[in-house]
Amino acid sequence: QLCRPCPWDWTFFQGSCYFFSDSQRNWHDSITACQDVGAQLVIIKGEEEQNFLQLQSSRRNRFSWIGMSDLTHEGSWQWVDGSPLPPNDQKCDIARFWICKKSAASCSSEEGRFPPSAPAAPTLSAER
Repeated sequence: QLCRPCPWDWTFFQGSCYFFSDSQRNWHDSITACQDVGAQLVIIKGEEEQNFLQLQSSRRNRFSWIGMSDLTHEGSWQWVDGSPLPPNDQKCDIARFWICKKSAASCSSEEGRFPPSAPAAPTLSAER
């Protein structure tokens, strides 16, 4: 069995899965797009992650939304999870690419395994 900690169109890095969009949305719609796939607009937790994201974005030649704003208080920046951040402003209604982040699946469980060990009944599903 092949272990896939991330969906096929996501990138694995240090225990997390990252989705780099191919379309552009405003900041609010980018948050919703990530939530729709069980993820969050990326919150950068350290220098290694920042370097990884910068490299990925430069390879794609794209400016991307990340999960920070000053919506609560103008000029007081924080990540969408409430963590503080130094100043860095962009207009939220500008369309940009976005980056989603979620935890990678554990390969010790059935989630993330391809194909699953037990055959499943065929189902129909719709992609958003």
